[in-house]
Amino acid sequence: MTEWVIVSTGMFTSFLFEPAFDVVNLDKQTVNALGGWDTQVTVTSPEDIGRLTTAIYLEQPRVANQVVFIASETLTYGRLAEIVERTSGKSFSKAVLSLPDLQAGLSRHPDDVMLRYRTAFARGEGVWWPMEKTYNFSKKIPVQDVAHWLQLHLKA
Repeated sequence: MTEWVIVSTGMFTSFLFEPAFDVVNLDKQTVNALGGWDTQVTVTSPEDIGRLTTAIYLEQPRVANQVVFIASETLTYGRLAEIVERTSGKSFSKAVLSLPDLQAGLSRHPDDVMLRYRTAFARGEGVWWPMEKTYNFSKKIPVQDVAHWLQLHLKA
């Protein structure tokens, strides 16, 4: 019998800072909230994905035939803007990319992949979960939050 495990990670932390995704643009000093400032998103760093997936694989008794949620952090876009400004020491211009505006843009440009992603995350449904429901929280495994990830990458 085939066994399976889905490790649900949310968005890669780095994708928040991908200029083409247009949420945080460090060079232009802009932060755009997808849907609104209270919309939540779960992110996980690639480093945490590797460590947590390994821990899940090695777990005894064996984890099988289930979805396992992991996360470095679940936060609102408003909190993200605060973290970016505090960590960088700079002021950023802020705007909301509303769901209706994104949907209208998608109807005009249905092949725009980044616009599809922005629209999906602006819905705020199925793209976040409470930290208390994550494998890493239940096992008390420390993870890299957005502020720590950003500190490391601002130095690079």
